[in-house]
Amino acid sequence: MKQVLIITAHRKDRAPNQRFRFEQYLDFLKLNGFNCHISYLISEEDDKILYQPGKYFSKAMIGFKATLTRMNDVINRNKYDLIFVCREGFLTGTTFFEELLHRSKAPMIYDFDDAIWHFDVSDANKSFGWMKNPGKTARLISMSDLIFAGNQYLMDYAKHHNDNVVIIPTTIDTDEYKALPFLEKEVICIGWSGSITTIRHFEMAIPVLKILKEKYGSRICFKVIGDQNYFNADLDIKGIAWKKETELAELAKIDIGIMPLPDDEWAKGKCGLKGLQYMAMSIATVMSPVGVNTDIIQDGENGMLASDTDEWVRKISLLIENTDLRQKCAENGRKTVEKSYSVKALQPIYLHYFKTLTEPKK
Repeated sequence: MKQVLIITAHRKDRAPNQRFRFEQYLDFLKLNGFNCHISYLISEEDDKILYQPGKYFSKAMIGFKATLTRMNDVINRNKYDLIFVCREGFLTGTTFFEELLHRSKAPMIYDFDDAIWHFDVSDANKSFGWMKNPGKTARLISMSDLIFAGNQYLMDYAKHHNDNVVIIPTTIDTDEYKALPFLEKEVICIGWSGSITTIRHFEMAIPVLKILKEKYGSRICFKVIGDQNYFNADLDIKGIAWKKETELAELAKIDIGIMPLPDDEWAKGKCGLKGLQYMAMSIATVMSPVGVNTDIIQDGENGMLASDTDEWVRKISLLIENTDLRQKCAENGRKTVEKSYSVKALQPIYLHYFKTLTEPKK
């Protein structure tokens, strides 16, 4: 059994980028000879502190514990046959620990699914922004033996620093995210799923939703998953917290899933996760034509693409009024995920690269 060290920030089942990038493959990899050990930095207790304003001493202690964790990884680095780094190995701009891990006997895979070379920091930690170093991404790419990039935009960036880059899309476990039976409903639910840090993307759709509410009244309702503090009185929206235990049940209440994005460099690095979740559950999906979304969606066939307010209103209106179109987009969306963005489709690819890096060179 080959031993794999996975370097990441969060515990299992906590972060979407981890859940949908590598955690879904752990059991499969173990069945095929790769025993994966996750070394994470932020505990459940730390989580409650890290994204709150202030609490500087407590955050310093989190940093101290993280340092001890990574030093332990460095000490034990030669026990592993492969090292897998998800986004970054530490919470600040240093690549010190990855540099030391790179010196082990094990080859290193670097996995990233966002344009993290652009500066981005949560509102709660603006005062720690000086500790960030977006340029570290280039260094991590250059020192690694293989790069897993989430989409073409990310791959193009990585290719400037390393020739060994492959596209590994963010994927959905279609055994977990099951297709919903199509139902004709009197009230159509338009929904969005995300997080506290991405609620600003949902708010881009507010002008659209207000027009739709004026147009359709009680024929439609709205749902926001991921920010329990979100409230919009005009649209009668009270956000709910994301919980893994209830995620599928809450998504199942949505008839039309939306994924609005700004057309900027950060958004171009996104891997379409929200849209893929909707599509996997046979929810008709409307996305901004930004980045990988234009690869995922064939407009009018397996979902809709919409740019400005008028187009968003027109496309969602079509899905509300045309039951056959909504059903076609829903069913074809599921087929797209099964074929190109599912765990089952990517399992042999993951295994191939793990084997390629760990088998003796002939």
